[in-house]
Amino acid sequence: MTVHVAGGFDVDIYVDINGQWVSGDRASQIVWDFDQQQLGGDKALKTWKIRRDTELLFSEIRDQAEWGTLHFSAPSDVRHESGTSGLIRPRFARTGTLQNAIDEDFRGIMEEEPVFAFAKSFSLNSSSASFAPSIDSVMFTIAHIQDPVVQFAAERGLTFMRPLWASWFSSVESLLAFHYLDFHKAATLASNYSTQLAEDAYASGADDYVDIVALTARQVMGATSFAGTPDSPILFLKEISSNGNSQTIDIIFPASPFFLYTNPRWLAYLLEPIIEHTLSGQYPNKYALHDLGAHFPNMTGHPDGRDEYMPVEECGNILIMGLAIVNSLIYDTGVAAGSHWASLGSQSFDADPTTSAFSLNDLEEREGVFGLDDSWGGSTKGLKQAQKWVTRSYRLWKQWTGYLVEFSLEPEHQLSTDDFAGPLQLQTNLALKGIIGIKAMEGIANVVDNKGDAKNFKNISETYVSKWEEFGISRDGSHAKLAYDWYGSWTTLYNLYADALLCFHLEGTSLSSSAKTAERHNHQKPLEPGHNTLDSNSTGFVPHHVYKLQSDWYYAVRQRYGLPLDSRHLYTKTDWEFFAAAVTSKSVRSEILESVAKWLNETSTDRPFTDLHETEGDGGFPGPHFLARPVIGGHFAFLTLGKACGGKAMEGLAFLDDGSELKNTDRRDQEVGFGLGAGEL
Repeated sequence: MTVHVAGGFDVDIYVDINGQWVSGDRASQIVWDFDQQQLGGDKALKTWKIRRDTELLFSEIRDQAEWGTLHFSAPSDVRHESGTSGLIRPRFARTGTLQNAIDEDFRGIMEEEPVFAFAKSFSLNSSSASFAPSIDSVMFTIAHIQDPVVQFAAERGLTFMRPLWASWFSSVESLLAFHYLDFHKAATLASNYSTQLAEDAYASGADDYVDIVALTARQVMGATSFAGTPDSPILFLKEISSNGNSQTIDIIFPASPFFLYTNPRWLAYLLEPIIEHTLSGQYPNKYALHDLGAHFPNMTGHPDGRDEYMPVEECGNILIMGLAIVNSLIYDTGVAAGSHWASLGSQSFDADPTTSAFSLNDLEEREGVFGLDDSWGGSTKGLKQAQKWVTRSYRLWKQWTGYLVEFSLEPEHQLSTDDFAGPLQLQTNLALKGIIGIKAMEGIANVVDNKGDAKNFKNISETYVSKWEEFGISRDGSHAKLAYDWYGSWTTLYNLYADALLCFHLEGTSLSSSAKTAERHNHQKPLEPGHNTLDSNSTGFVPHHVYKLQSDWYYAVRQRYGLPLDSRHLYTKTDWEFFAAAVTSKSVRSEILESVAKWLNETSTDRPFTDLHETEGDGGFPGPHFLARPVIGGHFAFLTLGKACGGKAMEGLAFLDDGSELKNTDRRDQEVGFGLGAGEL
């Protein structure tokens, strides 16, 4: 936190923190210390250190960690003091200074509330004849440091995972010094990211979208914690506010557009603990697990196999993300990369089979900044990285696909990711996710040159998607039903987004050859006659007319504050809104975005960004209060799609705006009508 001052008069600034940073229980007893360390030259650092008197390792109260130490630092030329808030604050207001004193009476957080303060006096009243205002600043840093960060049922057994930074810094003090001195370089990198993000958001949305994704990025990263070693980095994620599950696959999936746009390697690091845990044999079911632990940070797994039952959901999610990672690695030039920053850095490849395909052993210095990643994929390196990553876990990808082959076309009574809405059989949107997951396995098999598996899963997925359209689209052909057997219902078909993200919508078009993905083999005909990806009237894996009818439907059912999730309720999920809107016409996309912006601007809340709210009335919470969850990474859906398929993904959706697809659909309907009797219609 930097305080900037400018003017021609003297000013005193004050800042403090209290013990609520280290516990969610206001009655907790806390202890504190004060430290000073040299930074080199004439620079030094003052630091307050605050923690619980009795730390509760790997425990939380009200979603807040009960272990770890808060470090509040400032330059040595500020004044400091700790003591009762009701005494220190009024005295500073009168005198403009602190007494460089330390209260040593340890007590409860709100027991004569102890605060830990810094103050800085600026003399801006210059005697110079110049009329230019004087300018100055002071910087403070806040770091909540935990070691260990989580416990994880790893391949070697239950492990206390140390923070990733511990691989480079031998002590907390050396970390704090680097953190303070490196701030301006880190701020420059962050500013570059924010500038690029704003430019891309404005180009793909509008001013409102710029603000939405800026807020989103900060919220998503706030749910993560880096751990592991440079050989095998891991990124842990918490399902905040809903139930606190750890490493939930159907939380990572909606958040994935943020990671694919910003740094795809972080998405691979999120999947790593799931893959390692499952490969070690600690999860008994054949489908992908729901999460790694009932509550963060205890990633102890579910050895009894009794995690939340979402088998089709999680298998589809992880297969889609798996191919998305593979595709992000394979590109020829930086312009074609799925992330602006992917191609920066060395093209060296670590062939060591004992290290991660995405190790951090070769951090680089560029433009005077040390500690930067090497390149993510590209050229021949990308294919080698993809093959190294997939080969290690290939049997898992195939196992999860096998489950989808058996159970995704007609899903049994089960939950989808929208578990608050309850279980339902034959869910149209869920079935589509599973089928796209099978199709994704074709690409995963291709990257390791397993032609037999690629052809098999291609045939199955194409047969299934033809049947899915028959089962899931309404009788009048106007929209997708919520469930195959629920006539009169409708659903937001947000899983259609994955079809475009993985470039399947380009099949059979002139753009398919220019989109560099894992597909490296010729098409094979489906097992049954019917759907044919090379038929001009059904271009794409999921036929283009499905995109068109859903786009038109969303226009018809949109409410004041957004697009409802389905016909059962008027509430929406903002992550899925952006998934769905990303694959609609420009006009519909703009209207949905306007609705979300209206909700943000018109409704009042003192809570973090929610992903679940009503679309009418006061736009409030429908029951569950979802707050600060990382799923809103889905708001990046427009941006990620804009970079997907070598930059061709959005171009491949141009049919939504030119009307040509609607004409093809009308022509098909006429042909069907001529071949049937009136009674059959």
